[in-house]
Amino acid sequence: MVAVALTGASGAQAVEREHQIGMDLGGTFLVVGDKPSPDIGATLGVHYVYGLTDEFRLVASGTVSPVSPSEKPPSPVVPSDRPAGLAELDVGLGYVFDVLRWVPYIDVLGSGYALFGGSIGGSPRIIPGISLALGLDYRLDRTWSVGACLRQSMLAEPSTYPSVTQALAHVDVHWGW
Repeated sequence: MVAVALTGASGAQAVEREHQIGMDLGGTFLVVGDKPSPDIGATLGVHYVYGLTDEFRLVASGTVSPVSPSEKPPSPVVPSDRPAGLAELDVGLGYVFDVLRWVPYIDVLGSGYALFGGSIGGSPRIIPGISLALGLDYRLDRTWSVGACLRQSMLAEPSTYPSVTQALAHVDVHWGW
């Protein structure tokens, strides 16, 4: 009660049956092989969230990231595993730690990745994986929120693509509460 009075925050606002759609903007860090520095690119995405209960939510998202090699290969021979871009689709469940206007969450997602361009060649390389996202939203009011999340992904080809990390900021609109 004291925390509510000191922060001026209103009551908990994440609710069941609430819909949420938002836009994501951030960066992607793709580690290729045993290269010490990641390929880095900007990320643009969208996501949809449906409140199954006050605590659990269904999450679906998609992002696209042009990733540019952080360094040029030392020889004219270019490895066949260096994409120019990465697209990701995710579906999974999340748990919301609903705390007044600040809403921390964790999502566990099944993911599909399409690596394309660069030395991959004409057809995209499709790889399944899983993602874990940790985030924090701030509810501006019942309709709008802003937030950020850090997503760590593990692809099914860990020797070639050991890590994909995304840092994303987002703005969301909510309805159906």
